[in-house]
Order: sequence, then structure tokens, then C-alpha cells
Amino acid sequence: MGIGDDAVEVRAQGWQILAALHGQIETALERALQADHELSVVEYTVLDALSRQDGWHMRMRQLARAAALSGSATTRLVTRLEERGLLARILCADDRRGIYTELTPAGSDLLAQARPTHDRVLASALAEAEQTPELAPLVDALHRLPALR
Repeated sequence: MGIGDDAVEVRAQGWQILAALHGQIETALERALQADHELSVVEYTVLDALSRQDGWHMRMRQLARAAALSGSATTRLVTRLEERGLLARILCADDRRGIYTELTPAGSDLLAQARPTHDRVLASALAEAEQTPELAPLVDALHRLPALR
């Protein structure tokens, strides 16, 4: 095995570790958010992304990027959230093809109720992952990242 092969192997192992941590966290969040707030992780992510717009709205393509979804999956998700009264679609006045989404008061309220659950479960999942030797360095790196809020 040459140096190039070793680098590929190291990257593959790093990716596997990242995927394992992500899977653990997402599973824990999914269970708690569904049980306590009838929200999926991706629904929470969308509501959270919209809440960070400070009263503004997002184009569907921006929302798709924020939630790591395809355009069609984003449209289906937005439709479900709109039917639940958690967000609204608004046609762009300048470009009739453009559609914006924004959080409704009901969406904002549900997000405010779900955020403590999300934060508690995330902290717990990270603490649990920190006990796994393979995951501990990645968790440590996450703790060292600057806060985004």
C-alpha cells in the first residue's frame, strides 16, 4: 500500500467516524422530537433555519441547502409544514417563479417549545458519544468550534 492509498484509507475511516456520530445524534434527536413535539429532525432543521432569518423569508432553494434536501423533497416538506400551519409560502413580487417560505407564529411557537428538547438531547448524545474512543476526538473538535448564535 502506497502513501496515496494510506491517505485514502485515513479519509475513509474519518468519514465512517463522522457518519457514525451523525447517525447516533440524528437517531436520538428524531426519537425525542417526534415523541415530544411531533417533529422530525429535518422539520426542526427547516423551522430553525427560517427562525434565523430575523423576520425575513428564504427562497426554496436556500431552504433546500439549509436542510440538505433535494428540491423535490423540500417542496414536499414545505407542503406538509404549510398544511400544519407552521410556515407559509409567499410568491416573489419581482419574479413570479420565485417562492419564499417564512415561519408562521405557530411555527415559531412550536420551535420555541422544541428547542430545549433538541438542545438537551444533542448535549446528551454528544456526551454519550464522547465515551466511545473512536468518536471522542470528533466530539472534542465539535466542542471547540465557535458558537454560531
